[in-house]
Amino acid sequence: MLTLFVKTGCPYCAKVLAVAEELGLTIEEKDIADDAVAEELIAHGGKRQVPYLIDSDRDVAIYESDDIVGYLREHYGSNPMETEGETAPAHDGDEL
Repeated sequence: MLTLFVKTGCPYCAKVLAVAEELGLTIEEKDIADDAVAEELIAHGGKRQVPYLIDSDRDVAIYESDDIVGYLREHYGSNPMETEGETAPAHDGDEL
């Protein structure tokens, strides 16, 4: 199960959610505007930083949107160019 801790209006969270949607993934969103959710985030990751992804099926937890996007693409996406033995060009993930 994929769980993503987010904050409303966070562009980095939006970037991760857009990629999850592109890949057709179902992600449970937890908004840290709720104090109990913020405390849960701190209990899991040690700090109040979003986005924070927990993949309970693989026992993985990750901060940083670029790292999360890379992880999702690597483990849940498929790249036709890579299946043909070529690597896709790098994508500048800073743009939303």
